[in-house]
Amino acid sequence: MASTTLICDTEPWKDLKAHVEDIKTTHLRDLMSDKERCQLMMVEFDGMFLDYSRQQATLDTMDKLYKLAEAASLKQKVNRMYSGDHINSTENRSVLHVALRAPRDAVIYSDGKNVVPDVWKVLDKIKDFSEKVRSGSWVGATGKPLNDVIAIGIGGSFLGPLFVHTALQTDPEAAELAKGRQLRFLANVDPIDVARNIAGLNPETTLVVVVSKTFTTAETMLNARTLREWISSALGPSAVAKHMVAVSTNLPLVEKFGIDPNNAFAFWDWVGGRYSVCSAVGVLPLSLQYGFPIVEKFLKGASSIDQHFNSAPFEKNIPVLLGLLSVWNVSFLGYPARAILPYSQALEKFAPHIQQVSMESNGKGVSIDGVPLPYEAGEIDFGEPGTNGQHSFYQLIHQGRVIPCDFIGIVKSQQPVYLKGEVVSNHDELMSNFFAQPDALAYGKTAEQLLKENVAQHLIPHKTFSGNRPSLSLLLPSLTAYNIGQLLASYEHRIAVEGFVWGINSFDQWGVELGKSLATQVRKQLNASRTKGEPVEGFNFSTTTLLTRYLEASSDILADLPTLLPWI
Repeated sequence: MASTTLICDTEPWKDLKAHVEDIKTTHLRDLMSDKERCQLMMVEFDGMFLDYSRQQATLDTMDKLYKLAEAASLKQKVNRMYSGDHINSTENRSVLHVALRAPRDAVIYSDGKNVVPDVWKVLDKIKDFSEKVRSGSWVGATGKPLNDVIAIGIGGSFLGPLFVHTALQTDPEAAELAKGRQLRFLANVDPIDVARNIAGLNPETTLVVVVSKTFTTAETMLNARTLREWISSALGPSAVAKHMVAVSTNLPLVEKFGIDPNNAFAFWDWVGGRYSVCSAVGVLPLSLQYGFPIVEKFLKGASSIDQHFNSAPFEKNIPVLLGLLSVWNVSFLGYPARAILPYSQALEKFAPHIQQVSMESNGKGVSIDGVPLPYEAGEIDFGEPGTNGQHSFYQLIHQGRVIPCDFIGIVKSQQPVYLKGEVVSNHDELMSNFFAQPDALAYGKTAEQLLKENVAQHLIPHKTFSGNRPSLSLLLPSLTAYNIGQLLASYEHRIAVEGFVWGINSFDQWGVELGKSLATQVRKQLNASRTKGEPVEGFNFSTTTLLTRYLEASSDILADLPTLLPWI
């Protein structure tokens, strides 16, 4: 039984609270002038380079954070996760996404069973199936190769695979292997998303992957039934077995839907949705697009960080450092948000994915023992690739609210461009901003500096930058499948570190349930009003008014319409 003592009652927490006053009297201009401090705030592992010297922290701060980690039993909690203990106590489950990318000969137990052979059994099945589809030996109902894939899933079944797919699209090796193929993701139950996904596609050459662990997720299954209708109306009901496969554990419902259970790819209760990109959820569609060998490199990159996280001391452990600094910024310095700023357009879907992983994991108000938290936990995550973000929200970051920033840079571009006569290459131009922005945030610009530049007196308040705004820089050597795996695992484990220190359960998500259950009531009302003309009842005045207005304004839609599919 876990201790009900909250981390805020420990001496290291109280020590850090008192230490905040010392930090408030220092400025990053001064901290950055200490070369030894800066040097000790740089860490390298497997080609990844982390510089956190622009955090509002001293070496003393870091020592105090390591003591906080010890008080939170961080290492023991990590060990329990890797040992398959049921650390997701509210759902009584292990948390073993590390097993999804473990080497074939690794041993990782859950409930007394080594799960790694099961993982590789599914991976081998994906490899075999994806090779058949890509080679043309598995064809559609009319004998045509299946070059187009639509993956249906929502939340973690969508955001993670989409991030990896978007990052791989411009990798030269991956792009070459994807020639002539398309991969699309259908997530939203909005029919517009269906229309966009099937636009320009031929059912004869399309394979649909339905991702739902229970095969009952409302949005996913409605979209699956819609695409089943799209296929069967064009090719006949028997074509479904050739054009639809599943990632699910509910084989009876898979078969009832019309999909051959042999074409269902399993994953397990110890895989949370937002941590599932390394399972069949992501590996199947990505292997169909790029081939299994590329995806295996991605898994190896993630596995490298898994081993680093489990073995490196705190002061050299990239996920631990990232997590402790987040706790420092949120719970002690009072900065609730974090901007994720990759200086690579290929990482444009990284921030939306981490937004879910972080906010669904750590958006909690009670401890793992159900005690209300008397301190702030969880981060508000958002982001945009540089330099686009600079022309969007950086104004607020520089002169408005203080928002700690993660700058992510790539040494070698996936798609280098050189123009004769230009001062620098396109990638160097991008990276000039990557290096400049953290210093602009840290140092700012004083009124005295502006006076020396003969800036008009009335403009000085508007052109002054306070500086002292924290950031960290993460530099990757390139953006291959391997590096993408490293980046993903670093952030997954960072988020776990935050939760372990805060003493919350980062692996359940009860907060998503209430809205879904209320939607069931609304769904019944819409059906009753449209088919039987029943008035809106059982809701508050506001919802009743909105529902009534919606029904009246759409009263020209007949209750018993024939099947209608979108068309663009």
